[in-house]
Amino acid sequence: MAGKLYICPTPIGNLEDITYRTLRILNEVDLIAAEDTRHSLQLLNHFDISKPLTSYHEHNKDSKGGYLITKLLEGENIALISDAGMPGISDPGQDIISEAIENNIEIEVLPGATAFVTALVGAGMDTHKFVFEGFLDRDKKLRRKRLEEIKNEKRTIIFYESPHRLKETLKDMLKYLGNRKIAVNRELTKKYQEIIREDIETVIEIFNNREVKGEFVLIVEGFSGEVEEIGKYDDLNEREYVIQLMEEGINKKDAIKIVCKDRKLKKDIVYKQVLDL
Repeated sequence: MAGKLYICPTPIGNLEDITYRTLRILNEVDLIAAEDTRHSLQLLNHFDISKPLTSYHEHNKDSKGGYLITKLLEGENIALISDAGMPGISDPGQDIISEAIENNIEIEVLPGATAFVTALVGAGMDTHKFVFEGFLDRDKKLRRKRLEEIKNEKRTIIFYESPHRLKETLKDMLKYLGNRKIAVNRELTKKYQEIIREDIETVIEIFNNREVKGEFVLIVEGFSGEVEEIGKYDDLNEREYVIQLMEEGINKKDAIKIVCKDRKLKKDIVYKQVLDL
């Protein structure tokens, strides 16, 4: 008889947020699969849990996934934990869960701490409908492309972001989403927890004057139909600008006028660049 895969959420900061049920399961399983064994060992030691521990992360999920499935099919019960929060949310846990389902292995998901839900509830924005975007792409062009795609999303939008990309992400949000309301959640439930509820422009000013530390959850107001895009075409030269406007349905003559007015250029300067269009 096959074993069971338990999905066990762990605290996102404050260790008091672990549940009695999670502690019981971690004490009862045959094996614990952790995203970072060194990090998880600290948690297990804190609660006097002594169980075999194996790594399961983004870089070994293909090879280790087969190992874990074999153990489960042999009858062992396994607990899956991530560095913090619910496994399967923006981490490789979703892969082993899918593999277990394909192999008819029973899965039990335990409720517990999740960073984006905690941040959403505390943001003071609409919680009736929301969308979770997770981490935007590290590649600048792909990140901006995604923001362009969701600029008219009316639901509250949730992002994760790392400290070294926060400033650039905020600038791109301002450019492609406009200056709308945002709640920046830093180090949730931890000693230095901070929640900044402002507009995007104000938040950019705040972080321009300080060192950025910690992990972030960004809650962004959905599109209201009234948000003006700021600097959408700043990265384009005059020719590219005209082409972009034409692709958006504006005729060439009017596109040239818009570019001239926006860039404060004489008409003939722009016209020479787009003669062949």
